[in-house]
Amino acid sequence: AGEQVAGVHLTAEVTRWHLGTMRRVVDWAQSNRLDVVNMHYQTAAYGMSPWIHFLPEALRNTAPLVTTFHDLRFPYLFPKAGPLRDWIVMRLARASAGVVPTNQEDAARLALHQRCSLIPIGSNVTVKIASDVDARVFVRAAAEDMVLAFFGFVNRVKGLEDLLAAMVGLRERGITARLLMVGDRIGTSDPTNIQYAEQIDALIADHGLTGSIHWTGFVDGADVRGYLTTADAVVMPFRDGASYRRSSMIVAIHHGAAIVTTQPIVDVPAFVDRENLRLVPPNNVPALTDALTDLYNNPALNQTLREGALALSEEFSWARIVSSYEAIYQQVIKDFV
Repeated sequence: AGEQVAGVHLTAEVTRWHLGTMRRVVDWAQSNRLDVVNMHYQTAAYGMSPWIHFLPEALRNTAPLVTTFHDLRFPYLFPKAGPLRDWIVMRLARASAGVVPTNQEDAARLALHQRCSLIPIGSNVTVKIASDVDARVFVRAAAEDMVLAFFGFVNRVKGLEDLLAAMVGLRERGITARLLMVGDRIGTSDPTNIQYAEQIDALIADHGLTGSIHWTGFVDGADVRGYLTTADAVVMPFRDGASYRRSSMIVAIHHGAAIVTTQPIVDVPAFVDRENLRLVPPNNVPALTDALTDLYNNPALNQTLREGALALSEEFSWARIVSSYEAIYQQVIKDFV
């Protein structure tokens, strides 16, 4: 927000979120004569302040508030808050003029809201320029090796233990798999990632995979695209299933990678096994190993998944997302007037 963009007025004045901040937000909305305010909500954002949940009331006489819920998980309020944690999130939803869930899981909970529109997140790696990086070259793969890629921070929910165990299973079947870990290792948003990454390092050593795991470190968008598309498969065995919540998977879809991931825990009509994704049950190493073996032996399926992912990427196109937001903005502005 410190950058100057032609035609876009950016403000970055608030650094702490408390009761007094609500007045500053109202003053900002009034001074800019805004037609609508769109808050992007996530439980760990806004300093985990409880006051942000009362922004709809603060703006009541100024502008309608559309709240985009990136998740509906309970926020931390204070020790032993109990049911109050869920109540405060849902009252924010009820008080908002419009709500935008970004995934089917949250959409099911918000469906009764009069103005509810599921709008997915888009890829935060949109660059389409060619890159000369190559996953096979980076990991020094032999012609017969299977090159797998993983994109995203190392986190407990990502199912890396299953991926490592599947690599051992592939080795037992005579398939040498090499794994390229694309991007920053742990990020900064979840301090538990550090401890978990150390556990993964120990597990890699225990499995005898140290020479088969390769880390790129932070890379720019063009290189992310290059590594994901030149790998034989991008593997994302999420413990809680594939979801619109998974920005790393949406990046891989956006660039047309061959993706092996886990079945969603809710119905996601856009995800179709063997057409745009290869879906396996969560927490099931044998099924993951079988799926990777199948992909290794079936180049036609690999190509089908790549083409299917590119077609699926339209679901997450920024043009479509913008159009959907414009529609709900117009609805709540009309209601407000």
